[in-house]
Amino acid sequence: MTVLTDVDATFRRLREEVCRLHAELTRYELVVWTAGNVSARVPDRDLLVIKPSGVAYDQLTPDNMVVCDLFGTVVDGDHAPSSDTDAQAYVYRHMPHVGGVVHTHSTYATAWAARGEPIPCVLTMMADEFGGDVPVGPFALIGDDSIGRGIVQTLSQSRSPAVLMRNHGVFSIGRTARAAVKAAVMCEDVARTVHIARQLGQPLPIAEQHIDSLYDRYQNVYGQR
Repeated sequence: MTVLTDVDATFRRLREEVCRLHAELTRYELVVWTAGNVSARVPDRDLLVIKPSGVAYDQLTPDNMVVCDLFGTVVDGDHAPSSDTDAQAYVYRHMPHVGGVVHTHSTYATAWAARGEPIPCVLTMMADEFGGDVPVGPFALIGDDSIGRGIVQTLSQSRSPAVLMRNHGVFSIGRTARAAVKAAVMCEDVARTVHIARQLGQPLPIAEQHIDSLYDRYQNVYGQR
């Protein structure tokens, strides 16, 4: 098998980044045991870097990250890749602007997924980050690209960088792997807040024109440019 890590600084950097970002999933309590994963597209190559399957988070290292092509075939690495590799490879093939994909089973967001119900856009933070509701994708079995098809189908019709795959959990995308992690963190936060709001009564909707305005400001004006 071709060894890429020792000869290409890009692979080394991405292995380190993907490994490091997994710590954010545990930091924000988005995963348990070995569930969930982060992947990153390799710039200018039809390759991705992803977590190995079934390896505990405290045992992850840059060297045990797995490099695959965009059909899920291992190119470099000593471990089997995540069981979500085919699904995420499908996303990269069909959404060329995506540089990172994250999967979690975070508690509150997955509870919405179990109900098959979108998270309604009733918070300005949701308008900022998601540009509307967090949508629900179709039920799909794990093991091939069926989940990827559902992700692409759903997010191609939404401004949201996150989708609740029915009866499964959260998948989020981003221009970078870090951006995809941020979307997963924000998705869980708003899922929890909206759930609590519903315990108090009916959350108040935000008018569509205000959602559009908030989204445009956050995406194009907010922060350092």
